[in-house]
Amino acid sequence: MFTEWSPSSNSQIVLTPTEAQRSGFRVRPDGPFVGRQRWNQLLFAHWEIDSATVQASLPGGLYVDTFAGAAYLGIVPFAMERVRPAWLPALPWVSWFLELNVRTYVHDARGRPGVWFYSLDCNRALAVAIARRFFHLPYFRARMAASLFEGKIHYESQRCDENATASRFAWTPGVTSAPAAPSSLEFFLVERYLLFAADPAGRIYSGRVHHAPYRVNKPSLAEFSVEPARQAGFHLEGGPTSVLAALPVDVSIFPLVPAF
Repeated sequence: MFTEWSPSSNSQIVLTPTEAQRSGFRVRPDGPFVGRQRWNQLLFAHWEIDSATVQASLPGGLYVDTFAGAAYLGIVPFAMERVRPAWLPALPWVSWFLELNVRTYVHDARGRPGVWFYSLDCNRALAVAIARRFFHLPYFRARMAASLFEGKIHYESQRCDENATASRFAWTPGVTSAPAAPSSLEFFLVERYLLFAADPAGRIYSGRVHHAPYRVNKPSLAEFSVEPARQAGFHLEGGPTSVLAALPVDVSIFPLVPAF
């Protein structure tokens, strides 16, 4: 499938992702990986959002990815564990921390589906510095805490800014977890193995990650906040359209390369 897009006076044909492309990115990439980590206690809260609003927020060369005509904005709090370069062991004082990201879903002109991050809050200063410097990702330092009590996960984040408001989430994971079915909304939202990032000069890069398909469930959401979306420049009303939790996954991180 394709559509025509005219970001300037030069029009071009922009391919939209096929189902084969979406599934194909689950295959492990060729070449060496540069990092390892585990993602745990994952919550995926998504709101349906106007696709034109998303498109207007993206850099040139990236295009809003939609499901049944709808775009989505996600707020994803989780725990990062055992984070380390591929050639080093995990270190207790640097390899465990929390992250909360605000994201949407995009593709490039070749139809490669991926993630665009508006912000990533983190409570480990070193991780913030490394991610900004080497992965060109918009990380921010935050005060964060997470706990598990009587089966419910409690998560709190407040960016290290005098004007920031705390965000709180609480959820009880569902009992049964399974991989998302291909062609489903759940698959569209969580099965993403390519990220795009922009350096300070505006150059766009892409990077692959690899992990086993998420085993997702329908959690009971007791508390949520739209503050992270507001900080990213979006106004959300009401509760999320989709709420998913996922079991832990072990992740391999591959190097960034120029996207175009």
